[in-house]
Amino acid sequence: MLPALNENGDLPPGVHAAGWPEIGLRFGSFVSAAPAPRDVDLILIMRQEFRLEDCPRETLTLFSHADAEARYGASVFWLREGMLPGAAMREFLRVWQTKRDGTVRGILEVA
Repeated sequence: MLPALNENGDLPPGVHAAGWPEIGLRFGSFVSAAPAPRDVDLILIMRQEFRLEDCPRETLTLFSHADAEARYGASVFWLREGMLPGAAMREFLRVWQTKRDGTVRGILEVA
């Protein structure tokens, strides 16, 4: 079960695993209490054997940061499992949780 949003309208710091049903019921599209969030930020962590050239054509926009931003208004970054050593992955996730104002929010892991 996901924790309550904090006083800033964010999940508490950390990576919180949840399935699509819980995410959809609780949040709809945005993991925020903000009535009109500015954007969607996604990290896609693909399996180690993932090959971009095997993706269906209609999904390729998700793997181009500029195209996803233009088409969906979403900041999408992706990497393969194992691309970053453990410490680098933890640092990547720590930075990803840090907002522009320096506060830290939690992020969702779709389980």
